[in-house]
Amino acid sequence: MSPAFLDAPATAAILVALPGARAVGGAVRDSLAGQPVQDVDIGAPMAPEEIARRLRAAGAKVFETGIAHGTVTAVLHGVPHEVTALRRDIATDGRHAEVEWTTDWREDAARRDFTINAMSMGADGVLFDYFGGQADLAAGRVMFVGDAATRIAEDYLRILRFFRFFARYGRGAPDASALAAIRAGVPGMARLSVERVWMELKRLLAGPMPAEAVARMDEAGVLPAVLPEAGATDALARIVEPEPMLRLAALLRPGADLAALAHRLKFSGAEAAQLAAMQGALPDGDDNALRRALAEDGHDVLFARVALAEARNGVDRGALRDRLRALPRPVFPLLGRDGLSLGAAPGPALGAALAATRAWWLARGCTDDVEACRAELARVLAQGQN
Repeated sequence: MSPAFLDAPATAAILVALPGARAVGGAVRDSLAGQPVQDVDIGAPMAPEEIARRLRAAGAKVFETGIAHGTVTAVLHGVPHEVTALRRDIATDGRHAEVEWTTDWREDAARRDFTINAMSMGADGVLFDYFGGQADLAAGRVMFVGDAATRIAEDYLRILRFFRFFARYGRGAPDASALAAIRAGVPGMARLSVERVWMELKRLLAGPMPAEAVARMDEAGVLPAVLPEAGATDALARIVEPEPMLRLAALLRPGADLAALAHRLKFSGAEAAQLAAMQGALPDGDDNALRRALAEDGHDVLFARVALAEARNGVDRGALRDRLRALPRPVFPLLGRDGLSLGAAPGPALGAALAATRAWWLARGCTDDVEACRAELARVLAQGQN
């Protein structure tokens, strides 16, 4: 019986439209590992133009997202699939490959990174495993396809991918020959774009329990090469939430320059703000202090600070977490229109008066209602006119 993911209507229709096509890579790996299958990628033994033609004839919307590299995105029944022509590498430079199309499945599998990613499966559920990926998956081994140094030299991002897959599928010590090739390949990582590096780091940190893999990265010289701001990995091991920015915060050494890190790895504005907010002071004191902190930063940020404090100091802060959870986030009850209704003119003076009223509301523990705040705003506006 074929795995359930092959019977999904969109996947089944694409496999029918492309004779000889198979599911490849992660869907096959995760199905065999008993993990949820997210996206299904398809390989087909024909040129990308022929793939696109056949898919359109089958009623799919086809987007030529990477046709120069043999890949199109097919959307059928509202579900996208990446479909790629079988390829062989002609030349590589550690970042990009020059390829040509082939109909040889083993040749296509040989250019993949790890044995657990080099498997494919036909529409009937028959597994094609040219390099022992199924056995490696069952044993918790992450093994390069063929010679590790050769695979790394083709794309140095595979160093980071090794540790990401080790974190999710590995058991026991990593393969010694792979680690030796990784150590020798670390200088080549300087060729990688920071966007690709951060993408892989983020995926690693979002996975289940990445601390051991990160510690292995450190031992191999990979971590200081890509994240010189990192400190000891002890705190990271105590963060159970699969939140990459929180885990990154736990990994950084005290006093790390967050702005420089965000600039170097080209964080989004939201990522940079999230990381900075997590480093703020932990609220302490009575409920008024906690309400002030909640009004300023919200539950998610404060829970992250609690988790960081627990991870760094090894001290349980469950009581503080429970107190925060029991308090709703206070919301300042006034808007600009409240000042206008009191006769104030729009402009900087009104903004300053609202800010002063909010500061008064915060100082009093965020408990004053809208009428009390309107009265204070009226007082501030009157005072400004005198």
